[in-house]
Order: sequence, then structure tokens, then C-alpha cells
Amino acid sequence: MKIDIIGPEAEAHLTWPGLVAALEAGHARPRARIADTLLHRGPDRLLTRSAWIDGLGMLVKTASVMAANPGRGLPSVNGAATLFDDATGQLSALVDFHLLTKWKTAGDSLLAATRLARPDAQAVLIVGAGAVARSMIEAYRSRWPHARYAVWNRNRAGAERLAAEMPGVTVADDLEAAVREADIIATATLATEPLIRGAWLRPGQHLDLIGAYTPDMREADDDVFARAALFVDCRETTIAHIGEVMGPLARGVISEADIFADFYDIPDGLFRRRSAEDITVAKNGGGAHLDLMTALYIRDAVAAARQGEGR
Repeated sequence: MKIDIIGPEAEAHLTWPGLVAALEAGHARPRARIADTLLHRGPDRLLTRSAWIDGLGMLVKTASVMAANPGRGLPSVNGAATLFDDATGQLSALVDFHLLTKWKTAGDSLLAATRLARPDAQAVLIVGAGAVARSMIEAYRSRWPHARYAVWNRNRAGAERLAAEMPGVTVADDLEAAVREADIIATATLATEPLIRGAWLRPGQHLDLIGAYTPDMREADDDVFARAALFVDCRETTIAHIGEVMGPLARGVISEADIFADFYDIPDGLFRRRSAEDITVAKNGGGAHLDLMTALYIRDAVAAARQGEGR
């Protein structure tokens, strides 16, 4: 069986609308079986995330996090993703870790925003100025190309660098004022204390919470959850695993019944904005099943490009 090796050059063949369509199609299939493992050696980590979707295939994504690597001039996070055939279990592709992670993470929140944010959104605020912030601007612009884009970061220099690299993006100095003005807000930080206050939100806004991915991380306060219509990408990877959701649940601010839908409810029409006045919040929890759907989209896009080139 031929094994495809897919590197960063594949990005030239990818589109954000194409990925959103692939994620929607993937969630029309049976719920994925997923599992994670985490190994420790001092400050270093080895994480594996696995998924199997009947009719699509299997994926194992491995990430090493080595604390001393920045001092060696190396990235702290490295990894690889392996795709296996659903029927035979044979290895079918190796996909670049950073390419896959970028498109999966941003595609996850773009799918949520496409269904929850108002189509007439005019102002987008990105909170954070790292790699995820950059990819979210790219992703949102595929859906809201004429909106105004601003970035806020604790370290203003980081926001200035991102704005300088992305034409049309401005730097916000006052986070509260920027949140109040925005129609779409995306948080992509490593915050452990809330940055976004529910008191700042107004009817009609949409908030994508991306950064918090452990039990001790938070980007939004309890008032955000009390005021908003709450959605998650996957109940299994958020409710009992991510502090952003676990905390408000434990404190009685919300109940599990207050989570309107996850992506597997898209075929039933439940993952949607109910009213133009709703404040909608989507928690991006990730998960290997999203890596699997994204990796298959990347593989198929590359195969189509090769076929078009007669290779």
C-alpha cells in the first residue's frame, strides 16, 4: 500500500471553506472513538491522541513537548500524525504535525463561528498574538473578508508584530473597549485567569474560546457562561477535561443541559444561532477526531491536486 508523506507544501492546496465542509461531513458519521495518553519525564511530555471513525479511518497524533528545546534553538513542540486505512488498518499517510494542528485548530472555531456568528459581522477581535491568532485571522477572513480586524495582547509588542505581518489588522490597547466593539471575539491565549468579562458583552456577539485546554486554564469569567448560549465542539473532550467548562459546571453557574449542542448535532440543525440577539459562545476543545477529519481533508486535497497535475 502506498504511503503518502504530506508536508507543509500541501497548504497551497487547502481552503478554509473546503475544510469546514469536510468537518461538517465528518460529523454526519458515527461518533468517533477517542483516547489520549500522556507520559512525563520531569518537565517534558509525550502526548498521543487517537481516533477511529467508522467508514473514515484511524489516526494517531503524537506530540513531544521538551522544555529545554528553546535553549537549543529548537521548537519545544514536535510531532507527527499517522493515518491508517479504516478497513485494513494499514498505514496510509504521514501528515506534518504543525500543518495539521494549524488547520484543525482554526477550522474547529471557524466551523463554530460560521454557524453561530452573525453573517453581517463587521468587527473581529483576536485576543492573543501567537500562531493560533494568525491562523484565526486567515480563517475568519475566508468568511468575513470585509470586516475590520484588531488584535490585543498582554505584550503590545507581540500584537504590533502580528499586525505588521498581516495587512489591515490594527492593534487594540483597551481590551474592554475592543470587546465591546467587536461582533466576533476569539481568545487564543495561555491564560489561567479570565480575560473576558461577561459584563462587557452585548447582544448579538459571538465568542470563540480557543486557548484554555487544561483543567487549570480559563479565558472567560463565570458571567460569560451565565449570559451566553453555550456550544462545544465535542462534549466528550470538553465537559470533564477543560477548566473553562468544568469550573462553571462545578460552581453551579451552568448545568450540562445548558450546553445547547456540539458538532455532532449539526445534522439535526441544533448547532445554530437561535436569535440575532443571542450572545453565543463556542468552546474549542480539539480532539483527535478533528485531527482525523482534517488529515483526511488534507490528504484528499493533495491527491486531487496531484491528479489535476497528471502526476
